[in-house]
Amino acid sequence: MGVTSAALGETPLHPPEAAAALGSTLVVAPHPDDESLGCGGTIALLRRLGLPVRVLVVSDGTRSHPNSRRYPPAALRALREAEARAALAVLGVAPAAVTFLGLKDGAVPFEGDADFADALGRCRRYLAQLEPVRTVVLPWRRDPHPDHRAVWNLMHRASDGFTAFARSLEYPIWLWEQGERFHRPMEGEVCIWRLAIGPVLALKRAAVAAHRSQTSDLIDDDPEGFRLTPETLTHFERPWECYLEAPCNPNAPR
Repeated sequence: MGVTSAALGETPLHPPEAAAALGSTLVVAPHPDDESLGCGGTIALLRRLGLPVRVLVVSDGTRSHPNSRRYPPAALRALREAEARAALAVLGVAPAAVTFLGLKDGAVPFEGDADFADALGRCRRYLAQLEPVRTVVLPWRRDPHPDHRAVWNLMHRASDGFTAFARSLEYPIWLWEQGERFHRPMEGEVCIWRLAIGPVLALKRAAVAAHRSQTSDLIDDDPEGFRLTPETLTHFERPWECYLEAPCNPNAPR
């Protein structure tokens, strides 16, 4: 099944209060901004319910504007971390609940890479110090962006196949625009469902806008710099968010 707008319109749509079934939640973002784009509404719903949310941002985000003189890597890393904290504060997440792993943007390692063992150890240490968490929310395992795939794999290995969590959900980011057939979920691999976020959609939009380096001309001295286009942002302005869940449970959330 392809993740297309037409196909998504046929997937189960659960009301905002169904977020309560997720319980305490860990959100894992490959880059600063993925947490707001992929599941900002869900985060806001969970926090409105008083449920704990922890956020792990894996890469430093410094590849977005590699040629900027005003924002060399150290300054860009600090800026993107500040933007993520501001975005998550809008959604109700305190700074103490946000952790930045600081792996190199564009080079999150896979097995066989020289720095994979170190990254795996850092993920394991992070998970070991967490309070018990019911649900982990991750990037889609075959997202077109290699960092997203690498982050899913790192967390899968670090948590021994997500056995530490009652549920693991995955959110698509670049599948909307860049996904080829082999990126898409296979039949029976996952259940696809949506969570309505209408009551907190304005908060999600504000959180996305807080990532000014990615959504505006704040950094204007790098002609090769990355910027989320209005067309891309329309995928994340819908009054619902999409999740892929395995093992497949047609009645999720539960």
